Amino acid sequence: MFKNAIVRKPGKSLLNGITSASLGKPDYNKASAQHTAYVDALQDCGVKVTVLEANEKFPDSVFVEDTAVVTAKCAIITNPGAAGRQGEEIEIKEALKEFYENIESIQAPGTLDGGDIMMVGGHFYIGLSARTNSDGAEQFTRILEKYGYTVSTVSLKKVLHLKTGLAYLENNNLLVTGEFVDLPIFAKFNRIVVDEAESYAANSIWVNDKVIMPAGFEKTKKAVTEAGYEVLTVDASEFRKLDGGVSCMSLRF
Repeated sequence: MFKNAIVRKPGKSLLNGITSASLGKPDYNKASAQHTAYVDALQDCGVKVTVLEANEKFPDSVFVEDTAVVTAKCAIITNPGAAGRQGEEIEIKEALKEFYENIESIQAPGTLDGGDIMMVGGHFYIGLSARTNSDGAEQFTRILEKYGYTVSTVSLKKVLHLKTGLAYLENNNLLVTGEFVDLPIFAKFNRIVVDEAESYAANSIWVNDKVIMPAGFEKTKKAVTEAGYEVLTVDASEFRKLDGGVSCMSLRF
């Protein structure tokens, strides 16, 4: 069960964020309102939310998940794979010092984004992507093994991050779409397959027996509800314009 979450408010520089989408520029005021509703949803799940102020220097800094990986035993500060995001992790490290004694770091030339890490109990899946390289994955593996965790790697072919197409919902249930549906490494899970038309909904989060997912994907919502979860939906349209999803906007621990 999670007790805490860390988020960062979007800044007005959000308009200049990195994107591969063709959905137009995000609306700052709308994004701010959506972020407030997202924080409310986290609080509805029973976690205490630490809200960091916007950092205008980094347009993508609302996506705090990429800057750290938080576990029960340690926090690991990443080295983001996009050069323009390197530096975001500095303030996140300071925020995490309030909660963690053991804080490790990924060092260059290794790169690693938290969006490429999926935690399943004491096992971690690492997505090898355009943002997470083999050096970063190897450093991450060594750190985790020091704390008694185990690791598997998954090579990405199409999506930005591992959790773009996967969400572990606990209880051996895995929300999955696209290139990950038939991968043998995920065959042991109870797979809730997300239709390609609703692939954005695969990026959802389990928080204390509830699932927070993006609004507007009724087929996926129905499937998750039928799997036994209470579903909270949030409008994430402005963050989708920057390739961001529901998991990207918080660190949960």
